[in-house]
Amino acid sequence: MRRWLGAAASAALITTALSGCGTPDGTDGDLTDDWRPVAQAQQFTPKVGDCHVIADPTSYLTSYQPVDCARSHLVETFHLGTFTGALADRPIPPRVGSAALRPAFADCDAKATAFVGGDWRGTRLSVQVAPVSPPGWAGGSRWYRCDIAEVARVEGGEIQHAGSLRDALKGTSPLAQTCMDEDRFGNLRPAGCGTPHRYEYAGVWTAPDGQYATVDRDEDGIHARCREVIARYAKVPVDRYLRYRTGTQYVLPAEKAWTQGDRGVRCYFWSGGRKLTRSIKGGGTKVLPVN
Repeated sequence: MRRWLGAAASAALITTALSGCGTPDGTDGDLTDDWRPVAQAQQFTPKVGDCHVIADPTSYLTSYQPVDCARSHLVETFHLGTFTGALADRPIPPRVGSAALRPAFADCDAKATAFVGGDWRGTRLSVQVAPVSPPGWAGGSRWYRCDIAEVARVEGGEIQHAGSLRDALKGTSPLAQTCMDEDRFGNLRPAGCGTPHRYEYAGVWTAPDGQYATVDRDEDGIHARCREVIARYAKVPVDRYLRYRTGTQYVLPAEKAWTQGDRGVRCYFWSGGRKLTRSIKGGGTKVLPVN
């Protein structure tokens, strides 16, 4: 939200009809000792490094269709974690997007930053948790997948990507959010900082735990915190004049992402209408004068 200011296995039983009264040559007459022992059932486990054409956080074996990451895909599995403690003792797995996934999301969040080589929230990337399916959970599996995907824009859905996202943010990356402007639909789109633009990504404010609806209503509070993020980014004082130096825009995580533990509020500088042709990063009061 943006604001201004089990697969089932089957077995076939083969019966052999014997005729005659004698024992055939080469047999001992005991049919029970010639059967091979039944192999122990193996639980399905996904693989780190698999890429997928299905973006939904599903972990059913029937929908698991990994492809080579060099091919076009929607999400990439970069880490496998394990539910432990009281979570592992639950009769069913945590539901996708539920608060029970907070420890798993925190794990995926940290691993994602290490995987791509930078803060993924400052990019056109999204991270999701895919817990094991109920049939897999009943069979003893306790894993969860950490998936990462490229998105078309700040508030967009997953798009096709070819190649792994490992180390994607090391050095200059086309995925990084920098200067931006609105398209005719009001969506933020990347813009070269040397071209006329009105927005620039400044960083993330980590909101405290609380109800999504409560935080969503506190627009003034979020704008105030984002002004502080912008001040640090532009290197201007955090004082009573700050609100006259910068406008703000922010993007909250989706409610489902918030519920499972994503507290990262993305903060954007907004010029208030005038066009800039440079980045405000480190520009000080010269770039952000009192207006």
